[in-house]
Amino acid sequence: MYYISKFFLGLAALTAVSFMSCSDDDCDKKGGSDNGSLPLSQINTPKRNPYLAAEHYSITHFNSAQTDAFPYAVADGTFRVDPMQAEGGWSGPVNLMTLSAAVNGYMWGMSSDRVSYYRTSNGAFTKLGEAGLPSGTMKTDEQLRILTDKYENVSDLYNAIVPFLGTNPMFAIASGNYVLCDKDNYAYSNIGTTIARYCLVDPKNPDAGIKLDKQFDVQGSVGGAKSLVGVIMSYDGHLVVAYNKGIAIVDRNLTQVIDSYQLPADQVLSNSISIDEHNGIYLASNSNVENGKGLMQKIILKNGKLSTSEADGAWQSAYDGGPMAPSIKMGYGTGSTPTLMGFGDDEDKLVVITDGAKRMKIVAFWRDNIPSDAKEVVAGNPRIAGVRPITCGLPESTEWIQSEQSVACAGYGAFVVNNILSGGATTGDKVVDVLAIGPLIETPRGAERLQWNTADNCWETVWTRADISSPSMIPAISTTSEMVFVNGYSQADGWEVTGLDWNTGETRHRVIFGDTSRGNGTYAIIQYLENGDLLFNSVSGPFRVKLKP
Repeated sequence: MYYISKFFLGLAALTAVSFMSCSDDDCDKKGGSDNGSLPLSQINTPKRNPYLAAEHYSITHFNSAQTDAFPYAVADGTFRVDPMQAEGGWSGPVNLMTLSAAVNGYMWGMSSDRVSYYRTSNGAFTKLGEAGLPSGTMKTDEQLRILTDKYENVSDLYNAIVPFLGTNPMFAIASGNYVLCDKDNYAYSNIGTTIARYCLVDPKNPDAGIKLDKQFDVQGSVGGAKSLVGVIMSYDGHLVVAYNKGIAIVDRNLTQVIDSYQLPADQVLSNSISIDEHNGIYLASNSNVENGKGLMQKIILKNGKLSTSEADGAWQSAYDGGPMAPSIKMGYGTGSTPTLMGFGDDEDKLVVITDGAKRMKIVAFWRDNIPSDAKEVVAGNPRIAGVRPITCGLPESTEWIQSEQSVACAGYGAFVVNNILSGGATTGDKVVDVLAIGPLIETPRGAERLQWNTADNCWETVWTRADISSPSMIPAISTTSEMVFVNGYSQADGWEVTGLDWNTGETRHRVIFGDTSRGNGTYAIIQYLENGDLLFNSVSGPFRVKLKP
């Protein structure tokens, strides 16, 4: 199924890496970061949420802080893979996350058309059962294979998928996005305004399959709900449901909305939310008008009730919006789920997003009390700790540098990618875009690694890669191997997962799928298993790639 090349691609890769230092804040003047040398294996990490199934992978973005970082080692080298020969399942067209179950050796497959259960022990990835979303229709294997076919042009692609995805294929990705598995091995997903809970038919016999256990429509209990964004878990065992106009607190048995918060009239939520160990909830909403200000908020959950009072530690901060991106990205504001940075005895506690500007900036907010040595980097907004324009090493003339992906963080390091091709290439539909970009439309390029300087309270750029393709998949970080992973396309090799050295940007790892969209991750997140195997959440379903050093 694969072969391994032991040679490094380092020398060639290094020629494409740009090393940069700050040029737009005080970091240059004061001599750089004081915290970039700590190995990632020694950094403080988010406190485990006791109500989730496992410490890693039981929620989209891997943990309650939404860091996209995992502790498993990944081998260096180049691996060529036929994804059609890998063990896996068919589902989609978006398979955002395969969740750790509460039982070792099993995982939940979460997708836009179904929930599945897999055995993963002893190198397996065997589907044991599946169940559709409420009022939804599971796509057939034959239909999902159509997503992976080759097409001569965008028109042929569109005409091939419309019969089973509809005339607006992007509507097919509104379900099953931000999901979780709890400590009792219940998996939670969403469709429309309904949250659904799944369980094993017989917990003592996983081969018996799974079933839809309960469902709850929040629309009658909260104002303005038209669609659910997703769900997270509080550290005291409440479901926090994000919807287009706010958040709602729901009991885990799905019987009632305990409390809710509605966004201001000019704001809309399109990404998930994060939560800290003290049940501070972080949400970044977008303006509903072009170039309008977005809103970053911390809301406090206490005894099932939500507080927006500053006395309880809640706060709000505006951030820059922008125009609608021509492809991939949704809305006028951030494409990020807020990522928490700084844990335990770390000096600075931050929450990080990219903003909505056409050429985006990375923005850090003080998530607790504002330190006495904090600088006011945005006039009249002391909550913003630091702002830095993202270049990805691209020319100053580059029209778009923007992302639909969250900021992947480990320690005080951050990683962002550019998802937008300058020149405005688009098909008019986000799903058609994400299938066409690469094979039929030139791929956007660009990635940047940054470091937060705790001594000078500012961002530094560590390196950039203007050549890196990462059109839609969420990057992930191995803290043990100190690599960050992206999914991109090249004319020479087709789709691949590329591993970049965290400290240098050098290419250290490639899993090459070839010219098949079974290797296209379509808005999903990259995962590696405890033994180093790749778990790839493709457009047509997850599969396991066995990688041996």
